[in-house]
Amino acid sequence: MQEEIQHPRRNREETAIVLDFLPNGYTSDTRPMHMKTPIAQALGKDHFTLLELVPKKGIFLQPYEEVYIGEGKREKIHHITGKLHVDKLTTTANSELKFIVKSLIEKNEKKFVAFFNNAQPLTTRMHQLELLPGLGKKHMWEIIEERKEKPFESFADIKKRVKLMPDPEKAITKRIISELLGKEKHLIFIEH
Repeated sequence: MQEEIQHPRRNREETAIVLDFLPNGYTSDTRPMHMKTPIAQALGKDHFTLLELVPKKGIFLQPYEEVYIGEGKREKIHHITGKLHVDKLTTTANSELKFIVKSLIEKNEKKFVAFFNNAQPLTTRMHQLELLPGLGKKHMWEIIEERKEKPFESFADIKKRVKLMPDPEKAITKRIISELLGKEKHLIFIEH
């Protein structure tokens, strides 16, 4: 019996990874220095939500630092300003994004392998698997046939059992980045 893909909607992020920290706020902020607020641009660890965070007074954050942003007492974050549009990312945040997404995929391999085991058709003509870069109908059917025999256990298992399969980890990384950049009609890994 296969598990259903769980796409929890409207779930809040519990932790985020810092993409960039601006101790003096945005350079575009024309207010006097004493009125500016330090800003952290971060990526939610579970749902890949881009967030703008305000750290507590005297806290300096580093890129790749993991911070708790959930309910209750937060050690380093004063408040979450809100979701961040990709256009507002700093150059540093933008350049770190791919590495952090790749790192999160590596650390949560089982979750993404489950996507290959549980992906379903979107319409009568399109399947979720086909939304991954480099995967067409031929790969989709091979994946479906192979997972009927036995669920995939890892990215290496997928590559071994599906002929000429593009790197599943790279395909997911590209897809998530593409979704974050707003280039995709169907969202499969990030929330609206």
